[in-house]
Amino acid sequence: MAIIHSATLTPSKPALIGAWLDGRPWAGQGPDEVLGAYRFDDPEGEVGVEAFLVRRGDRLLHVPLTYRGAPLAGHEEHLVGTLEHSVLGPRWVYDGTRDGVALACFRRALAGEQEQAELEIHEGGRVVGRRPQQVLVSRESGEENTGAGSAQGGQVLIPRVLDAEAEGRSRLRARCGDLQVVVATLS
Repeated sequence: MAIIHSATLTPSKPALIGAWLDGRPWAGQGPDEVLGAYRFDDPEGEVGVEAFLVRRGDRLLHVPLTYRGAPLAGHEEHLVGTLEHSVLGPRWVYDGTRDGVALACFRRALAGEQEQAELEIHEGGRVVGRRPQQVLVSRESGEENTGAGSAQGGQVLIPRVLDAEAEGRSRLRARCGDLQVVVATLS
């Protein structure tokens, strides 16, 4: 379960994402529209893992991020930016396609070992509600074998630009309204 705090973020996630995308040649140009997001739980409970579906101009983008309470040594080039969380304090935000915690979550999801996180809203240290999912993620596999053995080998591929149906022996499909896209595959 992902804990959603009733908090103020400075800058906002859409502003942070937009500023980072401005410097990425694959991101295209145009106004940003966040269509939705989904999360995975870090088994250690230390790192937030959240992925956004963003329409930017004529491109549909997949933007996985990780949120950390301290800088990740050796990953300075993958820093998306920092934000101030009114409950948790400063957060260092990284490109999830380059963060081992996020990649491990995607690998487990592709193996059928991890579902997307339920979203609990916390206020004052207690649960005050649940947030409905904006994006539903499901696993598709062409293999008879499911579980740990099916995702041990192979490379986790997480496309940034969702302009074609990604192929792989196991895939994660994201659904957001009428939109259905493959957001990760196992080659």
